[in-house]
Amino acid sequence: MTAAKDRVRLWLRLLKVVRGIEYEVRDKLRREHNTTLPRFDVMSALSRHPEGLKMSRLSGVLRVSNGNVTGIADRLSDEGLVERVAVPGDRRATVLRLTAAGQTEFASQARAHEDWINQMLSGVSAEDARAMAARLHAFAAATEAQNQTSEKEDAHAQ
Repeated sequence: MTAAKDRVRLWLRLLKVVRGIEYEVRDKLRREHNTTLPRFDVMSALSRHPEGLKMSRLSGVLRVSNGNVTGIADRLSDEGLVERVAVPGDRRATVLRLTAAGQTEFASQARAHEDWINQMLSGVSAEDARAMAARLHAFAAATEAQNQTSEKEDAHAQ
């Protein structure tokens, strides 16, 4: 078997595992917390930035369009889970951050999420989990560096 075929097989196995876990997480978030994975992701990003994030920065952190985040932010705001705060000196900019109710709700969701993932990956030892995470992190960093080099080369070629 060629290296290319090995890599395709790896990709397909990774995709199958990730999709299966994601399906379970989406289903559990919906059934047990009456929420969606995109809403969970927005709240998770905001929980890591208690000072709040501008919408454009939040979109970048989540790697989605501003439009996707705006709709979710609107609904979370309507429910009192996030608030929009004006940025001093910039009339057009606002920062989005979790409210106290949002922090409480997200903490509950995050605990459940950790339990679900722990259960779904219970067949993986802590040592193997750390090793796989480190390999994937290194792979992601190398891929990102390679993509940045390619983008620079493309820019210079134009």
